[in-house]
Amino acid sequence: MPKDKPSGKIHAAQKSAETTQQKNQASPSSRPRPGMGRRGPGRGPGRHFAVPMAKPKDLRKTLVRIGGYLKQDVLLLIFVVITILLNTACSLLGPLVIGDTIDKYIIPGDFNGLIWASLTLLAIYGTNSLAAFVQGFLMASISQKTVARMRRDLFTKYQTLSLKFFDSHTHGELMSRLTNDIDTVSMVLSFGLTQFISGFITIIGTIVLMLAKSLVLTLIVLAIVPLMMLVTRLITKYTGKLFVEQQKTLGELNGKIEETISGQRVVKLFCREERVISEFEQSNQQLKKTALMAQVLSRIMGPSMNMLNNLGFALVAGIGGLLALNNVAGAITIGTISIFLNYSRQFTRPINELANQYNMVLSAAAGAERVFQILDHEPEPEDVPDAIDLKETGVKGHVEFRNVSFAYDDENLVLKNFNLKVKPGQTVALVGPTGAGKTTVINLLTRFYDVKEGSILIDGIDIRKIKRSSLRSSLGIVLQDTYLFNASVRENIRYGRLDATDEEVEQAAKIANAHGFITRLPQGYDTILIDDGGNLSHGQRQLLAIARAVLADPAILILDEATSSVDTRTEIYIQRAMLNLMKGRTSFVIAHRLSTIRDADIIVVIHNGQLIEQGTHEELLNKKGFYYNLYQSQFVRTKQIAEDEAGAKAAL
Repeated sequence: MPKDKPSGKIHAAQKSAETTQQKNQASPSSRPRPGMGRRGPGRGPGRHFAVPMAKPKDLRKTLVRIGGYLKQDVLLLIFVVITILLNTACSLLGPLVIGDTIDKYIIPGDFNGLIWASLTLLAIYGTNSLAAFVQGFLMASISQKTVARMRRDLFTKYQTLSLKFFDSHTHGELMSRLTNDIDTVSMVLSFGLTQFISGFITIIGTIVLMLAKSLVLTLIVLAIVPLMMLVTRLITKYTGKLFVEQQKTLGELNGKIEETISGQRVVKLFCREERVISEFEQSNQQLKKTALMAQVLSRIMGPSMNMLNNLGFALVAGIGGLLALNNVAGAITIGTISIFLNYSRQFTRPINELANQYNMVLSAAAGAERVFQILDHEPEPEDVPDAIDLKETGVKGHVEFRNVSFAYDDENLVLKNFNLKVKPGQTVALVGPTGAGKTTVINLLTRFYDVKEGSILIDGIDIRKIKRSSLRSSLGIVLQDTYLFNASVRENIRYGRLDATDEEVEQAAKIANAHGFITRLPQGYDTILIDDGGNLSHGQRQLLAIARAVLADPAILILDEATSSVDTRTEIYIQRAMLNLMKGRTSFVIAHRLSTIRDADIIVVIHNGQLIEQGTHEELLNKKGFYYNLYQSQFVRTKQIAEDEAGAKAAL
């Protein structure tokens, strides 16, 4: 149910993220809110066409940081550069040898010379292929090592960030940076970077060698380049807009699909199958229309480039042939024409690719920049020097909130001068309307957020002077929506204490009243849970969460709406388990069902961020204040519901 503020639930695993880049940063609201997994637009048409890509804000800085990861494989990079140079040299040398072979051996009819020239060509193109293979192998190795380091650093960084960060970013966005953005870097390092460098060297080398052979034929080849650039610009001008629209439409379609699948129970409950099919078909047809136009126009690029390539090829052959027949423009031979025919192909191919490779590099840099933005984000503040380890001092369980004030957005106070003293072993119930500040009290106690004013003390020690890991390991939390991993029941309980034995795990389950239903599962404790415990009921998941907390054996226990979403019978089982867990521990209980906290030692009533009433259940009822009104309204409502149900049954 709604909370006054994000509940401090840190999910260890999320839904699979969207398949394309999300927004650079979620728009912060006035108050942070829990991230929600969302689908973004799908991938574009791929790297075969010049598609507008995201651009980094600071390309130079980003490339330098990527270089910092690459330099860890500097020796392999040197070998890659060598193979690129060797590959390019062979590509440039081949046409020269072919041209000389025509002039020196084929036309004169020198058979022995032709044999040696053929062997030379075989060696050149064999070396070319070998260099290309080695280059691809080395770059694949370098790219995977590089992105593995980036992925490791980013995932490690996530573990150091505060809950405030996760509350202000969507889960899908964070997953996209860990997967899609890093995959983009991987793709460019594996293919795009070497092609970009090789293409640039090939263009320069080809121009130099063509100029050395014939200025006239070189100008003919270069004359085609402006036409290529013009055609490319015209086509990408229109296809770029269409691909953006395609990605947007695909994102909307993905969102509808995910929403419908996730809400399938509601769809069937209200018989809305035809409606969702109709909505899907509208989006599907719109995507088909947009994608068709984008794909058709983009496919004009290839034939257009081929046409211009063939035009250049024909001009070189025709004009070169005329010049050779008439002995014009110097020593233009059949071999020279052959060289230029090869070079005209070799020259235009990298020109076609360079613009797209440049876009790929920009896209990878933009993805890497988004990763670096997270890596540069401020982590949770480090523990103060000489921070106290509660494992060494022991925890008695005395908790005090002293003049605590707090605001999530630095403006609107959620807690105002909050004071509370809890003795060891006492059970404290926090009650109040939605948004009153109950969950904020828990967020501050766990140091998911730090107080703005005042202090919180455990056994007289300000929690800011306690090691975070030590503080949180002394706390046990059972949430309304517990998280279970895709692992066995046994391993999910053992998450509370990783070194626990099987016997200790089962004993914890017995204390939590979970042993009975576990033994009835198909594989008992070895049953694998799926989809966040989707093969268990809500109450069973809660009992496993309680068993996990029992195994952790915390000194201070926090129960956040642990029984709010279960039926009465299951609630009784959970309450029994919680009573077992709460024995001898300082406990904080958040509950909207006031009937569940009658036996609490202290009931704290919070309203508008202020502690307005405090006492036992009977004391607060006798005061006939805010708590009394809350209790009466619930009691009357519950009684009315029971009477209505009884009347309905009687009528039947």
